[in-house]
Amino acid sequence: MFKTLREDINSVYERDPAARNALEVITCYPGLHAVYIHKISHFLWNHKCRLFARFVSQAGRFLTGIEIHPGAKIGRRFFIDHGMGVVIGETAEIGDDVTIYHGVTLGGTSWKKEKRHPTIGDRVIIGTGAKILGPLTVGSDSKIGANSVVVNAVPPHSTVVGVPAKSAKRDESEVHDNIDLEHNRLFDPAFYEISLLKSKISELENRIHEIESGQNKNKL
Repeated sequence: MFKTLREDINSVYERDPAARNALEVITCYPGLHAVYIHKISHFLWNHKCRLFARFVSQAGRFLTGIEIHPGAKIGRRFFIDHGMGVVIGETAEIGDDVTIYHGVTLGGTSWKKEKRHPTIGDRVIIGTGAKILGPLTVGSDSKIGANSVVVNAVPPHSTVVGVPAKSAKRDESEVHDNIDLEHNRLFDPAFYEISLLKSKISELENRIHEIESGQNKNKL
């Protein structure tokens, strides 16, 4: 237990430069509180004390603003930064060393009692306000841009942005291996496509202008 707590505190130090000491992390980080409340509720859930598990989970939601269903499976060194408004559904599965920011939803797209929430691989970073919906898989070492809506599977080592989320690679040779989500440096696929359309329109306008100029000369 103490080894796990030490791991989680160190993971906060590694991913949040605002963390100053262990006491501050233990007392002032709602993401850490939510994870340990979830450990209790998940234990109760697995031992068929499901009403009590839900009660503990709701108490955690009230205290931290983070809603994690007791059925969700969470790996080691999971870090929720800030945390307010995070929602993690019942059948969600999260790997090791995952980082998510406030406003993130790991949601379902079905009312059937089946696997309906995302599976998140190891070392994934999910930006503020992102929504990952359905029983899809986000591959390990991937990054999800802020406010993206992910409705399709994400391959490992990918960076996706937008609504719906698309790869932020211009081509297959481009690799995003930065540790953090530097949003000011992310390639915007929607902007790129719009720029291509504007370029094509400009070419067509120039071509039309040349044709019209030629016709006017012929009339003279």
